[in-house]
Amino acid sequence: MTTKSPAIEAPANHGRMTAGLTFVMAAACGLIVANLYYAQPLAGPIAAAIGLPPHLTGLIVTLTQIGYGLGLLFIVPLGDLLENRRLILIMIGATAISLVAAGFSSAALPFLLASLAIGLTSSAVQMIVPFAASLTPEEHRGRVVGNVVSGLMIGIMMARPIASFVTGLSNWHVIFFASAAVMVALGFILATRLPKRTPRTQLSYGGLLASLGTLYATQPILRRRSFYQFCQFAAFSLFWTVTPLVLAGPAFQLGQTGIAIFALVGVAGAIASPIAGRLADRDLSRPATALGILSVGVAFLITHLFAEGSTAALALLAIAAVLLDFGVAMTLVISQRAIYTLGADLRSRLNGLFMATFFVGGALGSAVGAWAFAEGGWMLASTIGVALSAVAFVYFLTEPKPHHHKA
Repeated sequence: MTTKSPAIEAPANHGRMTAGLTFVMAAACGLIVANLYYAQPLAGPIAAAIGLPPHLTGLIVTLTQIGYGLGLLFIVPLGDLLENRRLILIMIGATAISLVAAGFSSAALPFLLASLAIGLTSSAVQMIVPFAASLTPEEHRGRVVGNVVSGLMIGIMMARPIASFVTGLSNWHVIFFASAAVMVALGFILATRLPKRTPRTQLSYGGLLASLGTLYATQPILRRRSFYQFCQFAAFSLFWTVTPLVLAGPAFQLGQTGIAIFALVGVAGAIASPIAGRLADRDLSRPATALGILSVGVAFLITHLFAEGSTAALALLAIAAVLLDFGVAMTLVISQRAIYTLGADLRSRLNGLFMATFFVGGALGSAVGAWAFAEGGWMLASTIGVALSAVAFVYFLTEPKPHHHKA
């Protein structure tokens, strides 16, 4: 590729990142990432409909996650090689096709293959965030990244309750068809709103993938920030895997509608994303990171202040959900802004590596959470959540103070 992107070379002079475009990119992130989570609350009904044995029901979620992880490592780095707008539109088109395939599936194998493809193609969301960063001058980058990531966090939190509500009104096929239609509409909007951005790298695709290990080995900021978010998202996934089981259990006895409403409350935590971006732009990344990590630990601790099953306990669990989501969103934005300072021509690869680590933490948190709840209930699960936060905070205390550098 020899075409140079003015958006990379002098974003401040072009004014490309308007408030309207920021909103469009934030909405795109939310709508795309939601595809990863629609099937989670529907795994039981879907498995029964496609003839998947109960002990294999977890594959519905696991294959989507595996696809997403593969996309982060093998497709997202293409954002440093190929023209970004075209690449994102191709991925969204492929997502729409995958969703339609899932909606039409009546047997296990086609649905599971479609799930894998949904995860793989939805990794496009992690091309949009570094794209937004590349269109923004450094002094405003934290604010813009924060606003775009707030869309992503809202998408993660809204997907499960929306899927439950839609399925309750119709059937599970509808959520996949509806999202496919949304992807088509989104593709047309992005085709008209996104500017072209052609990376300057001279690497081949093979060279791009080969550079991933080198980047991880040579970029301490990437390793540190990835570890923070590994712990944060592991705690996040543990909480959101276990709390529906707690709420449905004998202490609270909530139905699916009540659990869906509880999940909607957590969306309020997404307000942390734009706040974090502004703090980073003011060189306050360090205290903001501490606040984000500690918020997660405190969220788990406050759930034990009242007897399980009481109204006060339910209220504190809801507050904990907001606080936890706030903390995870805070460190996510601060971390992404930090790694984007390492080089415009590296952003897609850096983001792919960062999000892959983040994702592994989430997958581990879900698995450990389910095991912990089965073995020791909410007490054991929440203890692990506090421990994850504590480990991240102890590591944070070793972070060197920046010297005239925004991090």
